[in-house]
Amino acid sequence: MNVSQAEFQNMKEEIVKDLIARLMDERGLTMQQAFDAVYTSRLFLKLSDPKTGLYFQSSGYVYSFLESELKGNEEIEGL
Repeated sequence: MNVSQAEFQNMKEEIVKDLIARLMDERGLTMQQAFDAVYTSRLFLKLSDPKTGLYFQSSGYVYSFLESELKGNEEIEGL
C-alpha cells in the first residue's frame, strides 16, 4: 500500500509518541530519557524506512522490538 510522505510521517510520529509514553510509564524514564532512547535506537532507523512497513504496525508490536533492543537482544536485526 502506498502512502504519501506526509501520511508516512504522521503514522511514524504517532508510533514514536506512543513509544515515548510507554517508556515513561513502564520504565519510569524521564521524557528526555525516553526521547533519547527512541531517537538513538536502531529501531528508529528501521521505523524511519518506509520499506520495513513498521509504520503500519501497532505501537505495541513496535514497542516489543524497542524493548528487546534495550534489553540487548538482537531481534531487531531481522527486520
